[in-house]
Amino acid sequence: MTDTFGKTVRLVAILNLGYFGIEFAAAIWIGSVSLFADSIDFLEDASVNFLILAALGWSIRNRARLGMALAGILLIPALATLWTAWEKFNVPVPPAPVPLAVTALGAIVVNFSCALMLARFRHAGGSLANAAFLSARNDVLANAAIIAAGLVTAFVWKSAWPDIVVGLAIAVLNADAAREVFTAARREHAES
Repeated sequence: MTDTFGKTVRLVAILNLGYFGIEFAAAIWIGSVSLFADSIDFLEDASVNFLILAALGWSIRNRARLGMALAGILLIPALATLWTAWEKFNVPVPPAPVPLAVTALGAIVVNFSCALMLARFRHAGGSLANAAFLSARNDVLANAAIIAAGLVTAFVWKSAWPDIVVGLAIAVLNADAAREVFTAARREHAES
């Protein structure tokens, strides 16, 4: 299982790193809090998956310690999003809705593919596999919300608020994933 899991994690890391660049450029171009939050999350997911790949040969105790550290890493996108949202409060210009929704649609395809690949390892691979799966799963939900924010901005309410609210919701989702990963890793550490 470790070899198959390793190949899966490597592919997921590469996909995340690749789409980070696309989404980050789009976020800067259109001034989107939610795309910025999600792009930083792609970078964080790539980092987490590369760390998981490096830790596959480690003991259960050391992998559990890494799982606790990864919980802290999962908080980074939440903090970056809070800062970006704060800046957007000062200049509440709505992002361009079509590039927002199209970029999020690409992200949902990448994240859904990653979640599907990781789902079969979620319970068998310990806290590290669970961290990778939860990140991908949460990102699918976040991308759906970004698409909805783009549609609301385009057709209902030409405001920065849908983007800001979704960006803040992504921050909360990341914080909750960090809590789940830390709890699972602490339990693994205690049992090892």
